[in-house]
Amino acid sequence: MKKQIRFHLPLLAALALVAAPALHAQITAGNVRAAQRTGTKLVDIDYDITGIATPCIVILEISSDGGTTWTVPATALTGSVGTNVTPGTNLRVTWNAGLDWNNQTSAQTKFRFKVSDFLPDLADFAMIPGGNFTMGDSLDGMVDATPHTVNVSAFYMQKKGVTKADWDAVRSWGMGHGYTDLAAGAGTAADHPVQTVSWYDGVKWCNAKSEIEGLTPCYYTDAAQTAVFKTGANNIDNTMVKWSANGYRLPTEAEREKAARGGLIGKRYPNGDSITTTDANYNNSVGSTTAVGTYAPNGFGIYDMAGNVWEWCWDGYDAGYYGVSPATDPNGPSGSGRVLRGGGWYGSADYCRVASRPYTGPGYTDYGIGFRPVRR
Repeated sequence: MKKQIRFHLPLLAALALVAAPALHAQITAGNVRAAQRTGTKLVDIDYDITGIATPCIVILEISSDGGTTWTVPATALTGSVGTNVTPGTNLRVTWNAGLDWNNQTSAQTKFRFKVSDFLPDLADFAMIPGGNFTMGDSLDGMVDATPHTVNVSAFYMQKKGVTKADWDAVRSWGMGHGYTDLAAGAGTAADHPVQTVSWYDGVKWCNAKSEIEGLTPCYYTDAAQTAVFKTGANNIDNTMVKWSANGYRLPTEAEREKAARGGLIGKRYPNGDSITTTDANYNNSVGSTTAVGTYAPNGFGIYDMAGNVWEWCWDGYDAGYYGVSPATDPNGPSGSGRVLRGGGWYGSADYCRVASRPYTGPGYTDYGIGFRPVRR
């Protein structure tokens, strides 16, 4: 007797949506068709992209409740999805539902494609796939890192931290365009991470870099999101962030931890359960920072997710937040302290843990603190 496959996809319940920059509103994705291969848990989803001739980014999202939420994991994908997708007709994505969503059923399954003509410099950014992961852990009894399942939408993270040279280039432009109080920052060398920059500095630098590249800034000083955050020490909150913008921003805690884990499950560090000074720069083993990318990358191809410098996250700190945080794309609570992740060159191995959540005031600066941007 053959084992019954507990999986159902109504073929007519397919939906195509577009998320594209305003300058290229003619980009469309449509004619979506889905079919489950007989006797398997593989689903072929065909679609068309029109209105653009150059390669683009395509993200597939899946709903099990008719489009109310889009939280079904969509990571086991092959075909015309991800970066450098050539537009055309009869494009195909194959979803291995047996890996992402095994033994699940729904009569309200829908698919949607998000298409963008933004292609980051793939030498500088890594794409972190969307889907569920276990955030936090109970390995060493950290009371503020209770493990829980979080669904994070796909995003791009810079593979290496912002260097002193990166900082200086954007700051130089910013000081003449309304960003009048960006700190000078410090750095052991041009290719080492920038240090002594506050959370406020990191947020404003992201806005300045966005403006330089003609992108929409993410951070504002008002809930209407009309006044770009350029100067001062404003304690902006989640309502003042344009989360859908295509500009640069600090990662959320959830994004930072998912990226740091590199696809590993239940491990203490970005590369496994143990760490030594051949894996990362910590415990004052070198006596200063090292050039970004000195140590081996993690499973997502991202460098220095442990050691070198702590990195600012967007989130305010709340020890009990994990117990009440949203299950999808949590943006963190309000709070006077802002979370740091990753550990630094003079810190202990405990701080290098992927679930470790130290925090400090947003105006604080230190020779062991820097940051790296993400884009959605």
